Amino acid sequence: MDSYSDKVIEHFMCPQNAHTMPDADAEGMVGDPACGDCLVMYIKVQDNKIADISYLVYGCCAAVATSSMTTVLARGKTLDEALSITEEDIVEALDGLPEAKLHCSVLGVSALRKVINNYLELIQSKQ
Repeated sequence: MDSYSDKVIEHFMCPQNAHTMPDADAEGMVGDPACGDCLVMYIKVQDNKIADISYLVYGCCAAVATSSMTTVLARGKTLDEALSITEEDIVEALDGLPEAKLHCSVLGVSALRKVINNYLELIQSKQ
């Protein structure tokens, strides 16, 4: 049986920023066919910083917790700072994940990078 840290359980039971964002500046979706997890992330950007961030996730306890923690780490950061968030940063912020669930941290980072890149592409297309 997987052993989760108290922080993982806290973010699973009370996920932060888990909601849609109809007026988002951009959204990004990723999925992991190996485990069936799917994550959609939304951002609002102001002065090159992530002013608001949210997500919807379908997945296991670790997928919910890593998605929640990804948004906590990214909120208020510049786009470049948010792009530099790693899977290891998320796992460390959650006080670890079981070995079999480490792939869930990739889901959060992948969605964060995708939503930021989608935003940057939108901005460039408007110029």
